[in-house]
Amino acid sequence: MPKKIAAFGELLWDILPNGKVLGGAPANFIYRINSFGDQGTLLSKVGNDKNGRDIREALRNLGVSDENIQTDYVFPTGTVKVKFDGDGNPDFNIITDVAYDHIEINSEMMEAFIEADCVCFGTLVQRYGISKNTLRELNHEATDVVKFLDINLRKKCYTAILVEDSLRMANILKANDEELLVTKELLGLKSDNLKELAQETIEKYNLDILLCTLGPNGAFCLTKDNVFHYDPGYQIILGDTVGSGDAFSAGFVHYYMNGKEIEDALMFGNAAGALVATTIGATSPISKEQILDFMTIHHNRNTVRFHQ
Repeated sequence: MPKKIAAFGELLWDILPNGKVLGGAPANFIYRINSFGDQGTLLSKVGNDKNGRDIREALRNLGVSDENIQTDYVFPTGTVKVKFDGDGNPDFNIITDVAYDHIEINSEMMEAFIEADCVCFGTLVQRYGISKNTLRELNHEATDVVKFLDINLRKKCYTAILVEDSLRMANILKANDEELLVTKELLGLKSDNLKELAQETIEKYNLDILLCTLGPNGAFCLTKDNVFHYDPGYQIILGDTVGSGDAFSAGFVHYYMNGKEIEDALMFGNAAGALVATTIGATSPISKEQILDFMTIHHNRNTVRFHQ
């Protein structure tokens, strides 16, 4: 039976060098969740403008419902200007005070949150009070729902207090290696290597699972019971990395929430992220079957050592 997965947060246009592409981590995540066969619900807000109308049309074309997308009659639809370095890594110029900063709580949103099996959120949508307060109210009411924090630290869009509050709301944390080290500095954590830092974070914030992506070197997970799994990186021909982390999150959540072993969820998420990184943009169509096929092919892998 398909799981109900909701994502709360930013919905915007990524303005790439070759044009605009639907963006925002929650939108990318829900698109992938639906493509894996689960029932994804996107909770966000767009402006009463052409960009907002275009986003609704783009979502429908991707098979994502806009039923729980609010319309803001004051603030514009969000946009992000994206540039890439020589390795294909994106740099984001995120426009502030836009529609998704002003998501208001209502009964439909509350129902979607409470009825979900898992909800996903990040830090970007919490940079202003209205959306931040809405998320906290929703999380407070959805006591039995798995809370997945894809931390997504964007420059000038987070504080130590915001990060700490987000961790205290979560059951599962997903971060990349750079974000985990930033979190260490923000919150005064002590551990020097990534595995020990993951364990310290889990213990301090009472997390069930911590997931850490390592770019071309794959990903690892650690549980509160100190069970550790690592899956090496795939050597691929890079398109760009936009949306690859969201695909990783969606792949892990799909497997995990459908009762698969954590190690299998990590491997499926890692493969999903790698395959998306071979494409351009965050929502190039990739099926679950294509990911499973990708996993069966022999690949050269990038491996790192962890202190056991």
